[in-house]
Amino acid sequence: MEANYFKYNRKSFVQIGKIYFWTATINKWQLLLRNDEFKNIIIQSLEFLSERNKIDVFAFVIMPNHVHFIWRINENNGKETTIGSFMKFTAHQFLKKLRNEHPEELLKYKEIAHNKTHEFWQRDALAVPLFTKKVALQKLDYIHNNPIVEKWALANEPADYKYSSAFFYEKNVKNFSFIKDMMNEF
Repeated sequence: MEANYFKYNRKSFVQIGKIYFWTATINKWQLLLRNDEFKNIIIQSLEFLSERNKIDVFAFVIMPNHVHFIWRINENNGKETTIGSFMKFTAHQFLKKLRNEHPEELLKYKEIAHNKTHEFWQRDALAVPLFTKKVALQKLDYIHNNPIVEKWALANEPADYKYSSAFFYEKNVKNFSFIKDMMNEF
């Protein structure tokens, strides 16, 4: 019997060098990212990893309780996965900001574990490989329209929402240094 037959691959498993639609959710679907200060932590991490060529970001949206990316992981970040670095950095920054500015909010993320006191990201992010341009365009459309759906109503038009790559794709203006054109990949 093949050794990997019983091996479980998390939904968040990504291969280096492949493009994925990736979604991560704040623990218990809480609205931590409704505040722009927390969205900016996400942006800061994407900028850092992109500048070091660890990732290529083709599209993104930061919603009040989750993020969607179309990205490619180019290499690990030292001994840890680049996604692990992203999740760890953002979690540490969330913790620091809440401790310093909103300590009453920290209880929402309290976790009893031997290796941490708080949990900001739910486990098992979703990673969907994008093999065709058609599927990639569907995911791009989904990402950019997320802020305008009735449930969220964060903007009237996709390009009006600041924390998204929609402006780049609709206006051809690079408003985030880390964005790369997905159309060059398919």
